Amino acid sequence: MVTTRGRLALAAGASARWASRVTGRGAGAMIGGLVALALDKSLLRQLGSGRRTVVVTGTNGKSTTTRMIAAALRTIGEVATNDTGANMDAGLVAALAAARQAPLAALEVDEMHVPHVSEAVDPRVIVLLNLSRDQLDRVGEINHIERTLRAGLARHPSAVVIANCDDVLMTSAAYDSPNVVWVAAGGSWANDSVSCPRSGEIILRDGGKSHDWRSTGTDFKRPSPHWWFDDTNIYGPNGFSLPMTLSLPGAVNRGNATQAVAAAVAMGADPAAAVAAVSGVDEVAGRYRTVRLGEHTARVLLAKNPAGWQEALSMVDKHGAGVVISVNGQVPDGEDLSWLWDVRFEHFEDTHVVAAGERGTDLAVRLGYAGVEHTLVHDTLDAIASCPPGHVEVIANYTAFLQLNRVLERRGV
Repeated sequence: MVTTRGRLALAAGASARWASRVTGRGAGAMIGGLVALALDKSLLRQLGSGRRTVVVTGTNGKSTTTRMIAAALRTIGEVATNDTGANMDAGLVAALAAARQAPLAALEVDEMHVPHVSEAVDPRVIVLLNLSRDQLDRVGEINHIERTLRAGLARHPSAVVIANCDDVLMTSAAYDSPNVVWVAAGGSWANDSVSCPRSGEIILRDGGKSHDWRSTGTDFKRPSPHWWFDDTNIYGPNGFSLPMTLSLPGAVNRGNATQAVAAAVAMGADPAAAVAAVSGVDEVAGRYRTVRLGEHTARVLLAKNPAGWQEALSMVDKHGAGVVISVNGQVPDGEDLSWLWDVRFEHFEDTHVVAAGERGTDLAVRLGYAGVEHTLVHDTLDAIASCPPGHVEVIANYTAFLQLNRVLERRGV
């Protein structure tokens, strides 16, 4: 039940959202939520009350997994979700306010905001995807985030935690929770978990496809998964197995889909219906879509940190007309671009690569040291146009991705 003050705050937020849209400043979700919260700080708790909610967090894959969970939950009811990716308090308020009557909610939440958001919405299910370095100038050290999540989960012992047991840090965060569903969701990035977050001892890995790992000197080790996947099927409890053919590319999205299905099943969805629903998700706020630009088709991928870049680069078709890599260094991206040196660009030996973006020169230096033949064209659209006719893969970090999508929208693409 929303109080009178809350209703007035939502009305003011709706007016701010409308003004933002009509003046062309943006979709208005964030400003609407900010205005509403300024007038009633308890709105998130009020709007979350009475719903069955899934909270999704992690460094990479939040938006994709949340979109998949929302699709799966729609097989059992109406869902409120922040599908624009606004994952802090204002965006959550806007998403919940937009679907006031929905009995279900699927919310992606910034890692550092999970504890207080969980206090407000009391989630039935919490999904832990992965943890890796991301914007150290804003978030801080990765082990601090793990400890923050662990402490937050301890305050919600009745929640079902869907945790990626292939990720050492997320396993540690969930390890003491009484209701954990372990998912072997994969993850090729292990550079941020070489030591045990609980003891400081070395993490030993078997180096094979099983992703087995254990901490030396303690009993902390990879749990046996309840859900897992391979190149063709998804597998679950009680002998469950179904073919899973996704519209989205890459092994990382098969892992995201497996966690989404596990979360939806924990919320009461039929497993087969959940698999069908997640398989139909083909675009996430402009990511993965292919657009026509003159003599080129361009597929647009988003990558925001070393782990995300490594996964995105693994999806790239290196045999097309070219690859455009666009990098900015604005506050939402993290102004420190030293992470470029953690990403392996060396495998673009025979590919036409163009460095682009506001920090394209920084990227060009990194590509040079990687031995990658490249050109430098700062404007992303001009960089695409500079490639030979044909298909171009475009990988952009956060604000470069948003800028490109705004230009495409203005052009009616």
